Amino acid sequence: MAGRLIKLIFIVPLAILGMFLFAFIGGEIVLQLWNWLMPPLFGLPVLTFWKALGLLALCRILFGGFGWHRPRRYVFRDRADGRCGRLTPEERDRFRQRVRERIREYLGVDPSAPKPEAH
Repeated sequence: MAGRLIKLIFIVPLAILGMFLFAFIGGEIVLQLWNWLMPPLFGLPVLTFWKALGLLALCRILFGGFGWHRPRRYVFRDRADGRCGRLTPEERDRFRQRVRERIREYLGVDPSAPKPEAH
């Protein structure tokens, strides 16, 4: 119990320091890149550190989220894996065959036509 408390006494201040350091470095990178590119290219005003840090936070909110959700590209895969994982191999083969047939019908492809050879 005492060992955990001692770890927390050292880890918590280091974590807080790490967050401040990360914010400082991120803000400084945005500041330097903005002031190097935007005023000469587009005539935009020069930023201060605090405005650069605010811009960094705004971009994170608008484009990056907070990491609380999985990217949408994985949601369908997880759902499909959950449903298809319960199928027997025979059921999976029948499902694949039905999907192929529906795609061929939709595209108007004749299933009896010879397949093109891959080169």
